[in-house]
Amino acid sequence: MTLSRLVFRSMRKNVKQYYLYFFALIFSVTLCFSFTTLQYNPSVVEALELSRTASAGFKAASYILYFIITLFVLYANQLFMKRRSKEIGLYQLIGMTKGLVVRLIALENIVLFVVAVCAGMVIGYFSSRLFAMALLQLLEIDMVINLAFSQEALKQSIIIFSILLVVIILQLVWMIRRVSLLSLFSATKQADERVKRFSIFHSVMGLIGLLLIAFGYYQSTMLFDVEKSAMFENLYLHMLVILGSTVLGTFLFFRYSVSLIMNTVRANKKGHLKVTDVLAVTPIMHRMKSNAKSLTLITLLTGLAVGIMTLSYISYYSAETKARQVSPYDYILLNNQGNEFIQQLDQEGVEYNIDTYEIATVNLNIKDLVSDTLQDSPLFEGDSTTPVISLSNFQQRVHEVQLQNEEAFITSYADIIAEVLPIHAGREIVVKAGETEIPIYITEIREDYLLSNIVSYGSPLVVVQDALFEEIQENNTEPERISSQIGINLVHEGDKEKAEEIYSSLADQRTVELNDKYTDTFVQSSYEEVRKQNVAVFGLTIFVTAFLGLAFLLTTGSILYFKQMAEAEEERESYNILRKIGFSKADILKGIYAKQVFNFGVPLVIGLLHSYFAVKSGWWLFGSELVAPLLIIMVLYIVLYTVFAVLSIQYYKRVVNNSL
Repeated sequence: MTLSRLVFRSMRKNVKQYYLYFFALIFSVTLCFSFTTLQYNPSVVEALELSRTASAGFKAASYILYFIITLFVLYANQLFMKRRSKEIGLYQLIGMTKGLVVRLIALENIVLFVVAVCAGMVIGYFSSRLFAMALLQLLEIDMVINLAFSQEALKQSIIIFSILLVVIILQLVWMIRRVSLLSLFSATKQADERVKRFSIFHSVMGLIGLLLIAFGYYQSTMLFDVEKSAMFENLYLHMLVILGSTVLGTFLFFRYSVSLIMNTVRANKKGHLKVTDVLAVTPIMHRMKSNAKSLTLITLLTGLAVGIMTLSYISYYSAETKARQVSPYDYILLNNQGNEFIQQLDQEGVEYNIDTYEIATVNLNIKDLVSDTLQDSPLFEGDSTTPVISLSNFQQRVHEVQLQNEEAFITSYADIIAEVLPIHAGREIVVKAGETEIPIYITEIREDYLLSNIVSYGSPLVVVQDALFEEIQENNTEPERISSQIGINLVHEGDKEKAEEIYSSLADQRTVELNDKYTDTFVQSSYEEVRKQNVAVFGLTIFVTAFLGLAFLLTTGSILYFKQMAEAEEERESYNILRKIGFSKADILKGIYAKQVFNFGVPLVIGLLHSYFAVKSGWWLFGSELVAPLLIIMVLYIVLYTVFAVLSIQYYKRVVNNSL
């Protein structure tokens, strides 16, 4: 028999083992080639006007995808080689040299890999248009996307996958040449770990694992809390402590804590074990030593992927809120510049509402409003320039607010600064207007945004009584950089396109002279312009992270499935014995269900907890909404993990059905 015929017969024989690996590989190549083709599509390049930053982001994401696939393929290949160890041993037993066996397995893998890569590239080429349409939908760009074949994308993909194929072959050579003939026949029967006795050391390490995870979670809640965190001044050290405790705690959890919990459960049953205990609890405990590393990696990858995707989605989900903070009105005119815009709106019959603000500034030290524990912090050295408006101006937006003599309140205090540096009302502070010190009593802290970000200096806004505002203006001897703002909101959404065209055409008339250290002039963008800029940046980010998230999900889910396939084959004889002594198929499946709930559910749940606390510690750096993006991403991962779990259960059912 020729080597080629032997290769194809071997592939037909092992098709049941390779089919999911084959399709997972095709899907991986499809993702990578689609992504690579996408960045060279002329329509996408034209629509995005790819800057160096965007292009570098695409390339970096491509390399990360290739790296993920490389790890996945190497791990899967190692797993399947272990399952075929007896077959490889038989080849050597009938007289085939190790070199010939290497050629046989290498040719088989080359054929499989080349077919998968070619199929993945073909599917990826056609699906790239679908992904391009999804990208432009995220970016709210309306244009026709054409299929375009990129020689550069093909060249890059061929180079990467050729290198991966060489690495796979080298792995095969190393695996086959390093093992003995006897070990090949016993490889699938080698126990991962046979627990002789659960010692006190194991119990202590199990408790330490749980405590380390809890400590990491607790520290993450104080990561940006300057009032509680003693390590805030060394933020990187705090992050490393959280990361180290969480990673080590996760490993110890799978290595010792799981066995501790299950030993406790078994001890409480006092020897009355059910078939579920035999088929689920015991195998899990006996495999924890070898599974601890892989389950830790899967858990951390799940947490990382969910966290990154959630933060990206929070940014995209909050694009409108962020735009409103930069431009609280649809259109803003500064220093009475651009009044022609209002005239043209009137001429075009566009209905609008208008609010006018007079702006002054004071110098204040925010430390007077923080907690007593932070009064001496070096964060509050010196005063900061803060804008001030009158109560009557503020009442244009919020009518019911009232102030008494020397009372004031602070607004536009939210988002990042409010999370990092919380301030408290009910205190008296002193502000400086010129050389005059004026005491005011802060009644409340609000979140209303009224002024353009260029007006507010990135600081909160102080609202005082009209008489006090006039006093502040009189004592400010230096002219204000921006002394007035006109805010305009359209009455009818349908007038937006016409108003945007007018506003854009009058950019020169709206230019404000700042004479600032960093810039001399400034042109205020409309709310819609800022929103579209946010959508363009965050939409591209979430698109890239979604690709990486899918790759992570494919990798972790497939690895878990492959491990369950291997364990099912190893336990086939156990099912045969259980069936012979009278256990029904339903009894056996109960234990299998419980085992799959653990194998897929526990890494997923802990990974989701890791991502939740990681995201919760600093989500406000990325946007203004947490719950909806987090739930959407988590539900997506739960659904897709459930699919892998169902596939695993179906494979176990086939093994059980064939056990007699």
